[in-house]
Amino acid sequence: MTGLRLLHFADLHLGMENYGSLDSRTGLSTRIADYLAVFDQVLEFAIRQRVDAVLFAGDAFKNRDPNPTLQREFARRVRRLAGAGIPTVLLVGNHDLPSIDARATAIDIYEALGITGVHVARRPGVFQLETPNGPLQVVALPWLPRNRMLTSDELRQVGSSEGTRRMRELVAAALTELVTTLDPSIPAVLLAHLSIEGARYGSEQSIMLGEDLVLGTDELNVRAFDYVALGHIHQHQVVTARPPAVYAGSLERIDFGEEAEEKGFVTVEIPRGSPGERSVTWEFHPVSARRFVTLRVKARHSDPLEDVRREVERRAADISGAVVRTFVELPGEREDLLRIDDVRRLLQDAGAAHVARVMREVESQARPRVDIHDHEALDPVVVLEKWLGLRDQLSTEQRARVLECGRELIRDQRGES
Repeated sequence: MTGLRLLHFADLHLGMENYGSLDSRTGLSTRIADYLAVFDQVLEFAIRQRVDAVLFAGDAFKNRDPNPTLQREFARRVRRLAGAGIPTVLLVGNHDLPSIDARATAIDIYEALGITGVHVARRPGVFQLETPNGPLQVVALPWLPRNRMLTSDELRQVGSSEGTRRMRELVAAALTELVTTLDPSIPAVLLAHLSIEGARYGSEQSIMLGEDLVLGTDELNVRAFDYVALGHIHQHQVVTARPPAVYAGSLERIDFGEEAEEKGFVTVEIPRGSPGERSVTWEFHPVSARRFVTLRVKARHSDPLEDVRREVERRAADISGAVVRTFVELPGEREDLLRIDDVRRLLQDAGAAHVARVMREVESQARPRVDIHDHEALDPVVVLEKWLGLRDQLSTEQRARVLECGRELIRDQRGES
């Protein structure tokens, strides 16, 4: 036995349709196809590389009530893993959890069917997986909502900070109890869907459901594990190095807030060895997620569309197949010369998968400041002269004529001959 090789991924969010259009052949959004495509990349790697186990760290679907078509597509892919003989743990995330505890989640069906090698973790617990390269212990910590951990009386009696403190204590106690059941001679992984102190949030905050519970590594007892497989935060990142506590990140970009983020999954190598001596390594594997591209154009040409065309041609490789938004900065007097539909057509002709937004950003004209002393402010002719001195677009003759007309108006107003 050379050791264990695991695959860790998270936050599929199947059902997100932002920045897509209806595919008449399937009746689904084109974005659904994007999410299924990256899911397939994960499965193909797992099967081709013959990993020992797959750990999914929660949020299979966009919401707790996915339509039957989405459930069917997810089930087909779970069946592929089961058919390949790869043990799989499916963790319940906050987007999977129903509002009433008695209701089933969309992934509970795999537990009910008793599919060999597929384990569903809806509540904290320990799974022992039998793999071709030996056993693996998985401590599962699914999303734990406040109202499932605290009684109604506790919720009413404690404030928000006190309730959070109480929840953290309960999670720490539950994990400590689970850790005592582990066999130190067998590799152990913590599979959790939550926020850890020090992790960097991204745009996923806009789609989070409910108040987030943030836990420290000590409360999670991470030193009891060889690896900590995390889900819930979409940006791939490492929270601790020993043991590695890693957010795999989401598989697809949710919006432009994730434009610069690489998306993918993680493989983990746990070698043979005594407890505390196993030197775990891991590697992030990018997937071909749909690219998001922002174009910013400064239109200085007499025809603003010509500037946009040049930028589109320059960025043609980036635009092709991407979700694109465009901001065009142009002078106010040329705003009407740029039609939004013309810009959209240019982007579509360049192969953009979806044009998310086209915005005209009109440059604000800075008002020239006239410096006037107190004694000058009493003389409107002096004020007019200073103002005309700033009007570079007027010729000398025009300024003289305006000044003369102004003097006449001022004299008329004062009743002077």
